[in-house]
Amino acid sequence: MNYKINYLFVTLLGIGKLPKIPGSYASFATTILLFVLFHIFKISVDIFLFILIFLFIVSIFAINNYVKSSDNKDPKEIVIDEFIGQSIPIALYELAHQDNNNKIEIITFYFIMFILFRIFDITKPYPANYYDKNIKNGLGVIMDDVVAGLYVVAIMVLFMVVKSNFF
Repeated sequence: MNYKINYLFVTLLGIGKLPKIPGSYASFATTILLFVLFHIFKISVDIFLFILIFLFIVSIFAINNYVKSSDNKDPKEIVIDEFIGQSIPIALYELAHQDNNNKIEIITFYFIMFILFRIFDITKPYPANYYDKNIKNGLGVIMDDVVAGLYVVAIMVLFMVVKSNFF
């Protein structure tokens, strides 16, 4: 893959080069992009999930290619992993709530998922920390964010169960 194209891919068009908190910028941009895709352009969640799986696979190779000549195997500017991790809970929320047209509720849940994802991505509870510390390649870079996204899904499912049974 051409270096410039690969660079733009792994940094989400340069978002990863923003100062201080590039992962948070990338997660926030992902949250906004997905809201626009799902609620303005009305793209199918099923199609997006296939695209997400494809991006996951391509990202492993793109990250490996990007860091092959670097000592740092998880540079801060790589934020495609935040896109993938943040997309998981949002896409699954959309899949479960396809008939919800309450924009305020949707935006509220997107915001909650953004905050929860950032907390789990930063704190890296097990097994996210295992991937982060022990697998020094593209898969390791992505998997800690996938785990963070799955933790958000677990919290959201727990919340929905409690809400539907007690409120």
